[in-house]
Amino acid sequence: MVQRLARLGLVRSERYRGARLTAAGRSAALQLIRRHRVIESYLVERLGFGWDDVHEEAERLEHAASDDLIARMAEAIGNPTADPHGAPIPTVAGEVDETRLQSIADQPEGVQVTVVRMSDRDPEFLRYLDGMGIRPGATVRVVSRAPFAGPITLEVEGARHAVGTSAAAQVYIRRDRR
Repeated sequence: MVQRLARLGLVRSERYRGARLTAAGRSAALQLIRRHRVIESYLVERLGFGWDDVHEEAERLEHAASDDLIARMAEAIGNPTADPHGAPIPTVAGEVDETRLQSIADQPEGVQVTVVRMSDRDPEFLRYLDGMGIRPGATVRVVSRAPFAGPITLEVEGARHAVGTSAAAQVYIRRDRR
């Protein structure tokens, strides 16, 4: 597959060093990401899919949808800048917010944060987070941290929840000014 991508000019492969995207490869990758995230957003916003059910559906549709369909879907939902899981949607020109984010797992006790995004690969994980009110835009306070990678106690909408460190590491945040 890498050799095929290299022949198409999408990757540059060096023996013992691996492969890197070329400018054309990066552009193609960003357009595929755009398609996927616009489809996810459209499925949630217009068709009533749950945010936990759209990833696989978008995987199936992203290769079949035309550029015109993706543009119309994006326009129909107001050209969102992020998908339902908070991941940035690249622009048509291939620009994307690549700000590095910290996770809840990296935060000290007492800090208040706003959830920006989370991993969207596992529907069960999304349902787990949703059950606690953890979604993009949610305000979360780190109440306590157990030692030795123990659970982190979070406060969300007045309720406290113990969350494992590995789960907290998949929820990305912006620190609130306080």
